[in-house]
Amino acid sequence: MNGLYSTDAVRAFDAAAIDSGIRGYELMTRAAAAALRALRAHWPVARDLLVFCGTGNNGGDGYVLARLAKSAGLSPRVVAFVGREGLKGDAVRAADECIAAGVPVLAHATQELASRLARSDVIVDALLGIGLNTDVRAEMAQLIDAINASGRPVLSIDIPSGLCGDSGAVRGTAIVADLTVSFIARKQGLWLREGPRHGGRICFDSLGVSEKITARTTHSPRARLLDPSMLGAALRTRPHDAHKGSAGHVVVVGGGEGMPGAARLTGVAALRAGAGRVTVLTAPNSVAAVAAGCAELMVRGIDTDQRGGETLLEIFEAADAVAVGPGLGRTPWGRAVFSQVCALLTRRDLPSVLDADALNLLAESRATPARSVLTPHPGEAARLLGISAGDVQQDRLTALRSLEAAYPATIVLKGAGTLISDRVPWLCPYGNPAMAAPGMGDVLSGVIAALLGQRIQGQRIQGQRMTVSLAARVGVLWHALAGDLIASKSAAGVWIAGEGGRARHDRGLLASELAAALPAALAASAVSASPAGLAT
Repeated sequence: MNGLYSTDAVRAFDAAAIDSGIRGYELMTRAAAAALRALRAHWPVARDLLVFCGTGNNGGDGYVLARLAKSAGLSPRVVAFVGREGLKGDAVRAADECIAAGVPVLAHATQELASRLARSDVIVDALLGIGLNTDVRAEMAQLIDAINASGRPVLSIDIPSGLCGDSGAVRGTAIVADLTVSFIARKQGLWLREGPRHGGRICFDSLGVSEKITARTTHSPRARLLDPSMLGAALRTRPHDAHKGSAGHVVVVGGGEGMPGAARLTGVAALRAGAGRVTVLTAPNSVAAVAAGCAELMVRGIDTDQRGGETLLEIFEAADAVAVGPGLGRTPWGRAVFSQVCALLTRRDLPSVLDADALNLLAESRATPARSVLTPHPGEAARLLGISAGDVQQDRLTALRSLEAAYPATIVLKGAGTLISDRVPWLCPYGNPAMAAPGMGDVLSGVIAALLGQRIQGQRIQGQRMTVSLAARVGVLWHALAGDLIASKSAAGVWIAGEGGRARHDRGLLASELAAALPAALAASAVSASPAGLAT
């Protein structure tokens, strides 16, 4: 399962597993064993473990892990948040067996804590699980802050303590883990808002709870993770007799006064993504600047008079897909061109990508062309919905659904953890902070337009017919993987959300570098491993 689930769903799956005959303590033991395996794989020379245990099942997982670690020849110590009398459910048995195995148990208020933290090879966080529904209380918050301040490697069991499993929000304070081992189903909060920063590398173990068991509940995923295998499956090797005429003609409309670079980036990205021909329609005074940047682009200047309308019609008659908005501007020229383009898109039933100022102008008219992909960043999404960017970021899944309801199109809500609308939305766990740079959205528009224009709608991917929606998510995935690839080979460094830990260098990546890396990213996807958080 690559689905992301609410905490209510995870509780239902846990109950279904117990109803199927798997005892609760057996699930606890499986969870602890999975976490210990991940710990030893990630830190193979670690010996001294400091295991922080809370009151419930998450704490029970920690006690069992400590016992298993002792049996494996490691040197664990438990820091107990409460005494035995404060434990709940199976955690009581877990603590008793841990103590009987000879594992030292310390009170969390001990004066030894600071020195124990400093001497530990790995800290295990088993304080708070998915049941957190309020801000972390002061005493627990102090403990979490001490762990974070220690600078020691941290493994969180199931979810970093203090992180909301539903929203990804930090409830006052939260553990910043290097590795999180999550169980039964993927908690959506690990991929939303602050989740990727606090979760670090995410490993998953089903604990033997099969989809047959979880299917007995009424819960469905809130979102799904994109997988690199989708890229290779969608873009198979071209036939030997392929030619540029069979690879699609993409038209880019944009590049108003002072902004020719945006349209050029979109055009170059479309070429790098395999478009057979790319024509950039731009303001007359931008033609030279666009053409000078890439000899392979065809460039035409368009006016807003009758002759300009005839030029648009002529070019659109030969187009397979259109990207409109990069550098368009909201000047009288930009507004007039946008109006004409929308009319032609409807008349010709062309697939299109609307970005940048096309979205700002769409917010005023709401006349959404059919078969279109809208690619707003949070600020543009806010204008489309008439709310604040903060509201969008507060609940991105809800914002995505609101955009989909207001605009009959495929929506790509950009940002960390880009979302793509579908019956069950898709989330991209790839990309890195070095991509927070100008022109990245222009490149994405070009990639998606190229996929739309290559007439891949007739192909099938994993049994599905290629649709505008599927082209959008393949484009998002390709763009993100290219960003990670080029960042990993440059001074910019790399950050893979949900897997790669923390970037030491996260600046200096150019959009043009990402566009140039698209072919290499496609080649690499053919041999890539499972995506972030999908395997252990």
